[in-house]
Order: sequence, then structure tokens, then C-alpha cells
Amino acid sequence: MSDESILEFPCSLPLKVMGHNRPAFEQYVVEVVRTHAGSQSLGQVTTRPSRNARYLSVTVNFTAPSRAKLDDIYRTLSASDQVLFLL
Repeated sequence: MSDESILEFPCSLPLKVMGHNRPAFEQYVVEVVRTHAGSQSLGQVTTRPSRNARYLSVTVNFTAPSRAKLDDIYRTLSASDQVLFLL
């Protein structure tokens, strides 16, 4: 993997994470971002249930301080059994 990136850090990004609609899912996603990017980096958080309310989409707008921190967020969420999909 190349160290080159089209992103210049720090940069503001939205992160969308899909999972089962469970009570603590939104908080889990926010805590992962907060842990790796810092509390001051968090912006608006929005949620949207699926049509049948079985799944929940959580979008977190945040400022990624570095490529390494952004990679840590994606790695942590990808490894979670709570997360079905993220982009």
C-alpha cells in the first residue's frame, strides 16, 4: 500500500456504518471514532433505521487527524461483529 493519499490531513469526513438495530449500536460507533480521532473531532451524528427497522445506519461526521487514525477507525469497525457494512 502506498503512503500517498488524495486526502490532506486533518480532513473532515463522513463515515457511514450499518449494523443491526440494537440499543447500543450508535453509541458503539461514536465511541470508536472518539477513541481514535478524539472528542473534539466529532461533528454531527445522524441515524436512520431501515424500512423494516431491522438495521440501523449511523453516519458520523468527524475530522480525521491523520491517515493512521483513519485506518485505525476502519480496522476497529471492520473487525466488530456489530458492524455489517461501512463506507
